Amino acid sequence: MPKSIFQDFNWLNESSVRYEDEFVVLFAPEQSDFFCNHVAAAEGGTTPQSLTNAPFFFTEVSGDFVLRVKVQHDFQDVYDSASVMVMKDMNVWAKLCFELTDFYTHAVVSVVTNQFSDDANGNNIEGNSVWLQITRVGQSFAFHYSTDGTQFYMTRYFTLPVEEKVKVGLVPQSPKGKGGERIYSDFSLVNKTVKNIRMGE
Repeated sequence: MPKSIFQDFNWLNESSVRYEDEFVVLFAPEQSDFFCNHVAAAEGGTTPQSLTNAPFFFTEVSGDFVLRVKVQHDFQDVYDSASVMVMKDMNVWAKLCFELTDFYTHAVVSVVTNQFSDDANGNNIEGNSVWLQITRVGQSFAFHYSTDGTQFYMTRYFTLPVEEKVKVGLVPQSPKGKGGERIYSDFSLVNKTVKNIRMGE
């Protein structure tokens, strides 16, 4: 994708970015994530570690919007993902991920954080790519996914205590792994108010 599409983007936790004809490629460093844990280790395992060090390649947007992008990666390590995120600050944010889960599925996963993070596995996806979408109307947000870039399905509807302006963009992560490239394509970010936030249109 042309570099000019991202001319107003900045980094939180800077990483590398490479522009190709149809893609923008971001690098996820090893052991990088956004997650604010609220419980201790369980007898049968552990919840994700508290980290706020994943690269966030973002722009600031005022008012309602729809962000849509196709993501893909090679699913090497548990919790590896190509993600999109909306953020007020380090304590208030939400992300939608295409992730290798701890159930060893490729799934659309959402995390909503207001001081502490929840964690919700959504639909399992065949293959290594999917479209992700964030929709905002006021303080309401919806996460959607699509396998064909045409028909989108809601995976999360929620609210965040945000101001008029928020940060929104792309997050490559590798919380337990050695890192790797995350590929984004077909990116669009449009200021508009959808008629039906649950439908995303």
